[in-house]
Amino acid sequence: MPTSTIRTAVHVTAATLALHLGSTPLLAQCSPADKSALEAFDRAWGDATVKGDRAAVTNFVADNYMGINVFGTVDKPTLLATNERNAALNAVSAAPAATADRYVISCTPLTATISHRNTFVDATTKLPSYSRSLHFLEKRGGKWQVVSSTGHALTDGQQLLYIEQDWNDAAMRHDADWIEKTYAPFASEISSRTGAIENRAQAVASAKSDKRVYDALELSELTARVEGDVGVVTGVNHERGKDADGKAFDRRVRFTDTFIKRDGRWQVWATQGTPIP
Repeated sequence: MPTSTIRTAVHVTAATLALHLGSTPLLAQCSPADKSALEAFDRAWGDATVKGDRAAVTNFVADNYMGINVFGTVDKPTLLATNERNAALNAVSAAPAATADRYVISCTPLTATISHRNTFVDATTKLPSYSRSLHFLEKRGGKWQVVSSTGHALTDGQQLLYIEQDWNDAAMRHDADWIEKTYAPFASEISSRTGAIENRAQAVASAKSDKRVYDALELSELTARVEGDVGVVTGVNHERGKDADGKAFDRRVRFTDTFIKRDGRWQVWATQGTPIP
C-alpha cells in the first residue's frame, strides 16, 4: 500500500457482524468510554487466564459460561482447570503469550460483544501466528461477565486484511521502520497521486518525509484472494485530510496490493492506487 493510499481495513465474519450490529439503534448506546472499559475488562481477563488465576477468572466468567472450540463446548469448571494447567505448562516451556489488538466492541446497557486479534510470536523462529477471539458478555449484578466465547485461527486472507490495518496505522505515523520490515526487498510502489514508481528504499524515504495529515480514512469493497504464497487485496479508500501546504483533499482511491509469503510471513510485493473521478 503506498503511503499516498492509506486506509483502514474492516474485519470480516464475526467482527464484521459486530460492526454491523454496532450501527443499529439498539446498540447505539455503546459510548467510547463503554468500549474503553470493555477492552480493559477483556485485557484483565486475558492476564488472569495466562496466570491461571482461578479466583480472578471466576469473577470474570458467568457460572453458566459456555466456550466453543474445535473439540466441542467448555463449561466454567473445565475452563478454570484448563487455565491452571496451561499456566503451569507455560511456566515450564516459556510459551509465548498472546498480544491482543484490533478490538471491535458493541454493547447495550446489559449486553456486549468483543472481538479482537491475537498475535503469538514463536520464541525460537520469531515468526508470528494469528487467531481471532469473539466474546459475548452480559451485565449481571452490576458487573460484566462472559457468558460465551469462541475463536479461530486466521486464514491467510484474513491475515492480509489485518495487515492492511497495520499498514494504515504505520502510514498515519509515517512509520518508515514498518515499511522497511514489511516490504519485500524487491517491492514496488506506484503512487496514486503522481504515478511515480518507488522501490523499498524510496518508499521508506517517502514515509519519513510525508507531511500530510489525515482526518478520515474509510475503506469499502475490500476483497482478499490467496493462491499459494501469493495474495491480492483490492478495495476502495476514501481519504480526507490536508497536504503538506495545508490544502484540504477529499478523494477516493481504488487500490490493488499484492503480497508474497516469504520466510514464513506475508510481505508487500507490489502496490498501486488509482483515483476514482
